[in-house]
Amino acid sequence: MLKKQKVKFYTLFILLLSIIFLSLFNVSSYAFGDPKLITKINSAFESIEGWLLKIATPAAAVAVGTGIFMKKFSFGDEERIRMGKKIINGSLFSYAFILAIDLILSAIKSLIN
Repeated sequence: MLKKQKVKFYTLFILLLSIIFLSLFNVSSYAFGDPKLITKINSAFESIEGWLLKIATPAAAVAVGTGIFMKKFSFGDEERIRMGKKIINGSLFSYAFILAIDLILSAIKSLIN
């Protein structure tokens, strides 16, 4: 009994999701351009992306500087040297990841337009 209810629930759930998903791709949305709400949301995301890139550069510089100073003033403590290396590697990796995401998004945007 319980298994039949689960099967009915999952089929109904998948059916509703597919109807919602397919309704997003109707022809009228392509014919009339973007609605004003979508344009505002796109511009909001672009401004957020710009702010994140502006904040990421100084944050990465501060993190690398902190790691360098931690290594420099460790006075032979192996744990602090290891921690400084981890901070430097992590911050450089994170900054490179943010720049790569920006590059990928701009490439996708140029392909769409």
